[in-house]
Amino acid sequence: KLNMSKKNSNVLNLKKNFKSNKKISEMYSMFKTRVHKLKNQPTAVAVSGGPDSLALSAMSKALEYDKWKKFKFILVDHGIRKNSNKEALQVKKLLSKFNISLIILINKKPIVKNIQSKAREIRYNLLKEFCKKKKIKYILTAHHSEDQIETFLIRLSRGSGVQGLSSMREISRIDKNIKLFRPTLDFKKKDLVYLTKKIFGKFFIDPSNKNSKYLRTKIRKLIVELEKSGIKKEQIVKSIKNLGSSSDTISLYVKNLYRNLVTKRKKAINIDYLKFSTENIEIQLRILSNAIKNFTRSYYPQRSKKIINVLKLLNSGKHAKLTLGGCIIEKSKKVIYITKEH
Repeated sequence: KLNMSKKNSNVLNLKKNFKSNKKISEMYSMFKTRVHKLKNQPTAVAVSGGPDSLALSAMSKALEYDKWKKFKFILVDHGIRKNSNKEALQVKKLLSKFNISLIILINKKPIVKNIQSKAREIRYNLLKEFCKKKKIKYILTAHHSEDQIETFLIRLSRGSGVQGLSSMREISRIDKNIKLFRPTLDFKKKDLVYLTKKIFGKFFIDPSNKNSKYLRTKIRKLIVELEKSGIKKEQIVKSIKNLGSSSDTISLYVKNLYRNLVTKRKKAINIDYLKFSTENIEIQLRILSNAIKNFTRSYYPQRSKKIINVLKLLNSGKHAKLTLGGCIIEKSKKVIYITKEH
């Protein structure tokens, strides 16, 4: 009885803060407007235990109290660290106090190389499998404006083109029937931290976030230095949005061109090289990247640097045959052939 009354007290605290706390109420109103179209759609919420995802969990729970359909709250235990399962159970226990039932998906595959990118790939694969079984069409993630800046600077360091630098979209497809929805993309991290502290009183920090061997950690430190030098986060976000607008214009052109240049066969994709070769490198990069992505049905496109290296060989005038992303890419005088690597 004592536990139940404590749970009820936490639930009341959640409801109260979303109505009486002006800052939280404004954030919730913004969030609700963003996700309004999902009202009757089966939706999952990706949880990690960090302040961002806990804030997303709290706002999603508040929607349930507003007579919305129930969400599935899911945490992926990557199993990278020794205590990862213990940490996942701590997050589950915290959320249960607020009547939020957390489902933990456990990764069984060992991750030893390219840890962060491999973990991300595994996370989305596990989420996709779960959503397919439960016929869930949307996954909410807690990406925010600082994530936009970090991704922009990481891609800048890798020499990405306009598409890569325009960073994240609010909605992106990760499977034929499943979409990622980022409703907090314009929220500031400090506001999400504020909301989490007010509702839950605590959050969990992934130790890898402070590990300086990871590029993202170095980028976070760089952002602090940029702010000190007068380069404000808001200005970087503004540039990202401007690049996004330019990228959308190019995308429309590429979409129409793709239909004319690319032919899908049963076990291959063919690209009309004579027409393809007349386009500039940015357009060629997008056509080839989209062709490989569509052929392999992968969530993430190949890195621009790798595609550019392939394009150099394809445009060298020689007969080229090479591999990339599990594909064999071969060029004759008139056609680029993409087939599966055996």
